[in-house]
Amino acid sequence: MSTAIMEHLNITVEKPVELAHELCQLFGWKVRWEGDSLDQGYTVHVGGTNSYLALYTPAKLTGEPVPPYRSDRALNHIGVVVEDLEETRKAVLDAGLTIGDENEVPPGRRFYFHLHGIEFEAVEY
Repeated sequence: MSTAIMEHLNITVEKPVELAHELCQLFGWKVRWEGDSLDQGYTVHVGGTNSYLALYTPAKLTGEPVPPYRSDRALNHIGVVVEDLEETRKAVLDAGLTIGDENEVPPGRRFYFHLHGIEFEAVEY
């Protein structure tokens, strides 16, 4: 069996354009695509060459699932591998964000922060 590669995560967010801009600032990502999508919603694809986050917002956030999705924002955190954890820490703090839990549990060093109500994990292996 060949190894599968994760291409993207699709998550429902309140402000996809704003969140995409902030993620580009923090991680050096690019907006790969954006436009109208499912049920008069709007989606922004933001990430790198091989993977991305699809940031989706329906026409109206109700807290209820948006078909065909089964939930509205059911997510624990998004882990992002970075080349330099200290450089990323500085970018997060410079953006006025607060760093939460930090640890150096093998196989890497990591810290967590929240952006638009979503927890992100920055990890360096």
